[in-house]
Parts: sequence; structure tokens; C-alpha cells
Amino acid sequence: MNKNIAYGVALLIALAAPFIGYPVFLMKLLCFGLFACAFNLLIGYTGLLSFGHAAFFGSAGYVTGHALTALGLPTEVGILLGVAASALVGLVMGALAIRRQGIYFSMITLALAQMVYFAALRAPFTHGEDGLQGVPRGKLFGLIDLSNDLTLYFVVLAIAVAGFALIVRTVHSPFGQVLKAIKENEPRAISLGYDVDKYKLVAFVLSASLAGLAGATKTLVLGFETLTDVHWAMSGLVILMTLVGGMGTLSGPIIGAFIIITLENKLGDIGTFLATHTGVEWFNTLGESVGMVTGLIFILCVLLFRRGIVGEIGAALAASGIRKKSV
Repeated sequence: MNKNIAYGVALLIALAAPFIGYPVFLMKLLCFGLFACAFNLLIGYTGLLSFGHAAFFGSAGYVTGHALTALGLPTEVGILLGVAASALVGLVMGALAIRRQGIYFSMITLALAQMVYFAALRAPFTHGEDGLQGVPRGKLFGLIDLSNDLTLYFVVLAIAVAGFALIVRTVHSPFGQVLKAIKENEPRAISLGYDVDKYKLVAFVLSASLAGLAGATKTLVLGFETLTDVHWAMSGLVILMTLVGGMGTLSGPIIGAFIIITLENKLGDIGTFLATHTGVEWFNTLGESVGMVTGLIFILCVLLFRRGIVGEIGAALAASGIRKKSV
């Protein structure tokens, strides 16, 4: 019940946010929040560490951008094609990667993701290093004009909420319980008769599809798609988001994504504000030190917050409840 109240409050805040903040930036936060949740479904609940999730995020963005610019397809069709492309890439990568475990699984996903990166670099429709520019937003179902930022925000919010709801339903379903069993003790899950490889593959494809949905939506929001989204650094970024927020928690990756993306986009403004009010000129250089700051946050999380922000808060609340009961 408490979780439902928290989700309701978060939804109300999200509905009011575009009237206070910049809608495009808020939409970017929602897209990366969904991306982090999709990744967390794989590592947090299945125990599979993928270093190649940028391949799904970026490939869906490219397919959606090409469908809307070159082919002139409706917006909803372009997004669906992007999701289908990421699901197909996920199926191929997953079928190859799940044959191995541990670091070998991770290295295979990284190698295959790099192949996707070089394909995006060379393919004619991606325009190489120039990327796809001027991707039109169009009209949703031919009726809703998405050129207005406020209108598009609520569409993106609906997509993000639907994706999050699907993840929550998956985690709490019998299928999700099997995934948790595989993460905790794979040999025992096998001994109980479960086809572990099949469950891993389905989880991998589902995670890839949701990551693709986030990537396709981001392309629609920003109006362009570049090689940055398929580069291995993007896979590292989503890992950082998940670890900072709390791996294996439902809302943790969203918090982590909001923190990391806000730092990347607003750190320069924060530095200027601090420099103005403290007189310390060094703060003006914070905008050029995003990597250093995010790296420092990662180190602090590893050393002090092993469960991530949400994980540590949850553990503290649980400990407090136990103490109250004992008293």
C-alpha cells in the first residue's frame, strides 16, 4: 500500500513538472529512466550483466529516425519499428550470449554491441558521424500534434509509465519469480525443471525491447540520433545509473538516471551558481568535469552505498521496523 501511495505521489509530481521545468529536459529524464529500468530488469532480477545495452537503445533510435525522416511513416509506426529492431537485435545477441556465464557473458554482449556500433558507423541510412538530423515528431495516430513540447511530454510520460508498469508486472509475476530464482541459485532452478536458457533469453529480449522503446522515444523528443547512443560508453552510463540508484529495486534506476543526466546537463549551471555566490572561480570549471564528478559519485556509491540510494534507504527503513518490533 505504501508503494502505491509513493507511485501516486510520483505520478502527480510528474504531471505537474512540465508547468515548472523545461519539458524537453524532463522528457529526456523520462527516457533515460525507462532505459535504466530496462537494464535493471536484466541485471537486478536475472543476474545478467550486459555491457551492450547501448546497441538496443541506439539501434531503435536509428530505425525510428529513419522511418520518420526517409520513409515518412506515422509516428507510432516508427516507434514500433524501432522497438521491433531492438527486440530482433536482442534476440540475436541474447541467443549467442546466454551460452556463457559471468564475465564471459558480459564480454560477448560488449563485443556484439561494438559490431552494432561499427554497423551504425558504416550504414548509409545512419549518415555515419553526422547522424540523423531533423527527425520530425509528426502526429500521434494522425490526431495529436506532437510538435508542441507540452503535448509530447504527456505522451512520453504515458510511454514511460506503461514501460515501468510492464516491468513491475513482470517482476511480480511467476515468470519474474523464476528470474529471481535463476539469479539466486541457477543450479537449483535447473534441478527444479526450469529451462533456464529460455527464461534468460526471454528476459534479455524483453529488456532489449524496453531499452529500444526508450531509445526510440528519445530520438522523437530530441529530433536527432547520433553514434553516441550506440557507443560502449552509453552502456557504461546505464550501468552507473542503475548502481547509483539501487540495483534490484524498482524505482532506484529512475532515481539514478535522474541524478546522472541532471549532472551531465546542469553541472555547468550549478558551478556558475556556486561561483557567483561563493566567489570561488574554480566552480566555473565544473561543467568541464562531468566525467570526474560522475566517477566520484560512482566511487562513493561503491564504498559507502553498496545497495545504491534507494537500496540503502530501504535497508534503513527495514532495520528501523525490526527495532520497533523488538522493542
